[in-house]
Amino acid sequence: MEWIARPLGNAQNKNKMKTLDKIPTTKIERAGQLVKTGFKIGGNYMAYYGEKIVNPSLSKDKLNENNAEDIYDGLKNLKGSALKVAQMLSMDKNIMPRAYVEKFSLAQFSVPPLSAPLVRKTFKKYLGKFPEAIYDSFTPDSVNAASIGQVHQASKDGKKLAVKIQYPGVAESISSDLAIVKPFAIKMFNLQGKDSEKYFKEVEHKLLEETDYDLELKQGTEISEACSKIPNLKFPKYYTELSSKKILTMDWMEGEHLSEFTAHNTDREKGDKLGQALWDFYMFQIHELRQVHADPHPGNFLIDIDANLIAIDFGCIKHVPEDFYVPYFELADPKIMNNPELFNEKLYELEILRTDDTKEEVEYFTALFHQLLSLFTLPFQGNNFDFSDEEFFGNIAKMGEEFSKDTQLRKMNGNRGSKHFLYINRTFFGLYNLLHDLKARVDTKSYEKYR
Repeated sequence: MEWIARPLGNAQNKNKMKTLDKIPTTKIERAGQLVKTGFKIGGNYMAYYGEKIVNPSLSKDKLNENNAEDIYDGLKNLKGSALKVAQMLSMDKNIMPRAYVEKFSLAQFSVPPLSAPLVRKTFKKYLGKFPEAIYDSFTPDSVNAASIGQVHQASKDGKKLAVKIQYPGVAESISSDLAIVKPFAIKMFNLQGKDSEKYFKEVEHKLLEETDYDLELKQGTEISEACSKIPNLKFPKYYTELSSKKILTMDWMEGEHLSEFTAHNTDREKGDKLGQALWDFYMFQIHELRQVHADPHPGNFLIDIDANLIAIDFGCIKHVPEDFYVPYFELADPKIMNNPELFNEKLYELEILRTDDTKEEVEYFTALFHQLLSLFTLPFQGNNFDFSDEEFFGNIAKMGEEFSKDTQLRKMNGNRGSKHFLYINRTFFGLYNLLHDLKARVDTKSYEKYR
């Protein structure tokens, strides 16, 4: 869940948002909603090209804004994996036009909540009682509604609690939602052939895991216990007796979103302190636990009044197998990077290069990934790294833009890399962006003392 903190800023508006008494759950209902959205987008294009005749210099900015608005409006009432995919895309500022990034990012915080009667029905079904019979107090209005579930505030035995409730039909519609989204993803990422199926299966598997609150409780408890030695890092406690597969109860954590904190913070020392905790948290997980919190967006981290980092939402945990972990991090080693033979060997191990590649494809992808990794692994090349470095992030953005315009790349099979890249790369891009927002200067080796 994307927010378990005290509601700040526009929380009043969230609670005034129209509630949902029903969510489309069947394949026909959900596809029908998307068809309606498609008609709206078609109308936007007709209007755009009509204006273009009169004004040839017209940009696509307004078209992108209208399309983003209509797509988001269509997805937000569907909830589930379709909205989750939009949220995931909003994290990649180099792929999507700005209008889409801004609108899709709302999937983290601002979607219509379930109505009170539907919430009560969910409790009766999965915990056998209505909420007022379980807790000493329970707020009927949610404090946050996102793609897979919403959060309510409650109390019991003097403890303030956050209660996460999953939307009906989310788990059951994942497969059909992805089937609808698949054609757009294939086109966007230039995926070809049967091999692309492994990527969709990976996404489907992770989304199914995110709908299993029993699993999230287990993962959250285990990781928080393992990482408790890292300073300036806090976690909520989970309550098994007040939880089920679709309802999750944990401590209410006071704080503000990381994005809210970075919007007003001018204290570099606080930014460094929080950034170090964040970096150590992620590096410890990957290198020691061989698993990682793979949903690093601002809504999943809170900052308390003492400038501690609070990590929440352990629904999306990526396990890192040894046969992927070893070559992946070996590519950050300059001795490997600067040895063409060893470098190519690792690219084959990670399925970036394939045995059926042409000579042209081998040469092209070797050069492309050498360029990419030379930049992306810079934080690992020394003992310290300054994530406020605008040149570093400017170069990442520039490279992304160059790739998007590369006609040669579009002609080649886009199925590159192990399926594990999907969530590991997502994790690192998200982590880098959070550290950049914090303007953090980190000791890149600090996590080693907690191993």
